[in-house]
Amino acid sequence: MRVLSWNVWWRFGPWEARREAIASTLARLDCDLVGLQEVWDDGGENLAGWLADRLGMHWTWAPSDRPGRWHARLDGSTADVGDAVLSRWPITDRAVLRLPAEGGRDDGHRALFALVDAPVHPVPFFTTHLNSGPHESAVRCAQVAALAGFVAGFRDRSPFPPVLTGDYNALPDSDEMRLLGGYRTAPPVPGQVLLDAWEYADPAAPATTWDPANPYAALTREPPGRIDYIHVGPPGPGGAGHVQAVRRVGDAPVGGVWPSDHAAVLAELASP
Repeated sequence: MRVLSWNVWWRFGPWEARREAIASTLARLDCDLVGLQEVWDDGGENLAGWLADRLGMHWTWAPSDRPGRWHARLDGSTADVGDAVLSRWPITDRAVLRLPAEGGRDDGHRALFALVDAPVHPVPFFTTHLNSGPHESAVRCAQVAALAGFVAGFRDRSPFPPVLTGDYNALPDSDEMRLLGGYRTAPPVPGQVLLDAWEYADPAAPATTWDPANPYAALTREPPGRIDYIHVGPPGPGGAGHVQAVRRVGDAPVGGVWPSDHAAVLAELASP
């Protein structure tokens, strides 16, 4: 099972050319499940829906209820922003959690759950996007604690372990990422562990998903870092969900166009 997480940078830059590059990349990778962040909806068209039509996939999405900052950053735009799931298989259930933002900027971030009717076992699949301020670690800690509780509410829907994707805007050794995993510090939900798929990667493989080699990322003058993730619960029956491989993708221009300011993460999970 091929799972991907990707922040697709809303309507910034040459968005029409970029969406073609995103579609081309996803078609080449032939993913089964995709978590997308910064998806746009302009009232007549939704990026996730457009991609699903191109790729022959199912989809669902959850918009932010506070898109004002996005509109302010791109003069004249009124498009909504949110997170979405693309799936090779039907989505039989969904739910949305509004993430807390006390003490930080409230951009209306949410976590989206989709129960995917995959062969053998359904897959509890999640995607989210956390606050981005470098100083907002405490806010992100509260957000991942809420996310962990959200996951716990759905993880028993299937023997397949929960799969989380997202742009967490946090480095791997940060308090919030240690807290989410629950195996380097006490987990927010007792006994719940969520493994960082990148720990199965080749140590020599390029890991940064926010990389100044990408000219869109370079414009911010922020340092490089791995801030996009796939997490998976401990393997289920027959090793279901075990991370077999993981790598960075979407990290080069397509036909001269960079698809996003973020690189994507692709994991291959065992599926009995």
